[in-house]
Amino acid sequence: MGKVLITGANGLLGQKLCQNFSPSYPVMAIDLHPQSFIPSPDVTYHSLDVTNRQKVFSFVKLHQPDLIINAAAYTDVDGCEINQKEAWAVNVEAVETLVEICRRQKIRLIHLSTDYVFDGENGPYAEEDPPHPVSYYGKTKLDSEKAIRSSGIDFLIVRTNVLYGFGKKVRNNYLLWLLEKLSGGEKIEIVTDQLNNPTLADNLSACLVEMAEKNLTGIFHVGGAEYLSRYDFALMAADIFELDKSLITPVQTALLTQPAKRPRRGGLKTEKAQKFLKTRLLTVEEGLEQAKKEMRK
Repeated sequence: MGKVLITGANGLLGQKLCQNFSPSYPVMAIDLHPQSFIPSPDVTYHSLDVTNRQKVFSFVKLHQPDLIINAAAYTDVDGCEINQKEAWAVNVEAVETLVEICRRQKIRLIHLSTDYVFDGENGPYAEEDPPHPVSYYGKTKLDSEKAIRSSGIDFLIVRTNVLYGFGKKVRNNYLLWLLEKLSGGEKIEIVTDQLNNPTLADNLSACLVEMAEKNLTGIFHVGGAEYLSRYDFALMAADIFELDKSLITPVQTALLTQPAKRPRRGGLKTEKAQKFLKTRLLTVEEGLEQAKKEMRK
């Protein structure tokens, strides 16, 4: 497969990708931060903003990767609704830059997307279901997919949902937020009417390595093996991490004041991925137990 470039490398998934690819392939990693948070010593890190078109072009031309994995994204759903210019720059324009680079230099692109490209009226969704985003975040991710699909480049788009896990200095994901609140004895309200199949970042990363090595193309859905509400996930997390689940109160989405609309029945059907992959998708219990071991490290 040759040399791999990972964008958004300091993020949760980016760190896992660096860990999983670096034992077998030369890995270069880029992110906004001046320093690397990546625990893998063999990874070459560079501070680079993916929205800086000229610098990204120069960097890729200099280092000549064979594969680019785009894990960089503005994923704050409410933030995207409020800061639309910034969301568009990161989630669409930066992807258009990568697409043009890949087309000119014959580089393969793997791009991470989301179940938020769907409206959440009738999930979980298969790859061939028609997208219809209900938030600006979902719109930007769908538009990035369109830019890739119409480009003629060698690509793989992997949609996932509710990514969770532990990493160095990563921004709060759903699990980290839950554990922080419950560990501090705070009462929290969790929605019962938003359903999906939460995905352990480590599991997704292992799948991406196998997908890259098998040279899979097109669109694939990769998520956890269980479909459940955010409330049920929270209860399971409290049990496994031995925290007080009586602090968790069920609530309906309509009672929350969130700038961005959320898909209710989101999530992804993963039969296509399971057909092609040997890597097994984890249940919620398996994912949380593995995350707990990671936390203890």
